[in-house]
Amino acid sequence: MEWWLILIIVLSVLIAFGTFLYLFRLYMRQGRYKKQNRIDHNVVIITGANTGIGKETAIDLARRGARVYIACRDIKRGLDALDDIRRHSRSDFVYFLQLDLASFDSIRNFVQRFREHEHKLHILINNAGLLAKNSNTKDGFEMTIGVNHLGHFLLTHLLLDLLIVSAPSRIVNVSSLGHKFAKLEYDDFDSNKKMSVATAYAKSKLMNILFTRKLAQKLIAEKVSVNSCHPGCVRTEIARNFSTYDFLTTKILGEFLKSPYEGAQTQIRIAVDPELENVTGKYFVDCKPASVSKEAKNDEKAEWLYRKSYELVGLEKIEL
Repeated sequence: MEWWLILIIVLSVLIAFGTFLYLFRLYMRQGRYKKQNRIDHNVVIITGANTGIGKETAIDLARRGARVYIACRDIKRGLDALDDIRRHSRSDFVYFLQLDLASFDSIRNFVQRFREHEHKLHILINNAGLLAKNSNTKDGFEMTIGVNHLGHFLLTHLLLDLLIVSAPSRIVNVSSLGHKFAKLEYDDFDSNKKMSVATAYAKSKLMNILFTRKLAQKLIAEKVSVNSCHPGCVRTEIARNFSTYDFLTTKILGEFLKSPYEGAQTQIRIAVDPELENVTGKYFVDCKPASVSKEAKNDEKAEWLYRKSYELVGLEKIEL
């Protein structure tokens, strides 16, 4: 074969591969909320807002005029994030309150302290999430499910009266595409049950959507919208405790993943877009409504999960 023909073939392959990588990068990083609408004086809580997409969401909503409370477990990291958010948003109406979603006592204390400052709540963004190695919450539940689902479940219900009195108001539950790889079983809360990190995470994200589905039905007459979303594949610190995952996402796939700013766009849209005021019970990806798994549409399991979670977090009765 002639050298020039070999050269043409090699160049063609390189160009095709480069084009593929460019288009793949665009595909992975799509979805932007471009409206600049204000939400002046709205009161907002964002869990896990000391880093990643939660922090970017806090900056955006503070710029839009909201009073933003960032709820984080680590006090030092929370206060450092508070300074950054205030500086980047140029807003003094950003506040930090400690919250450990792995402790029901901490959640109740957080809500009590929040009520000392505010009498309304317009937007609750259940953003915090983790991947945990074989460990339990302070209340004895598997850590990933305990934080990602049960912690947010209790927090949401302890704040429901404020959301209702502030209506129209919104709840945003940050889920994941990973929910499509999970199935809900009736012994998922067995603290002695061993499951892989990936399995626990996928189940917790499925629970987020089932919870969204059920709560949206219960609150429809109260004008409190409840939606969930997949932020996309984002370069965040969620895998910081797993060196292999962290290396994969930051070093190998980093350029193809969304930045935290890009990853925050979908939950920002759900939280503030006037067009979505009456939209509830939906799941969004790349700022658009998307389909969920068959398991996530199961009303019987959504009802079971809701009642079981209500019991496990120690709430007295289902009032809605």
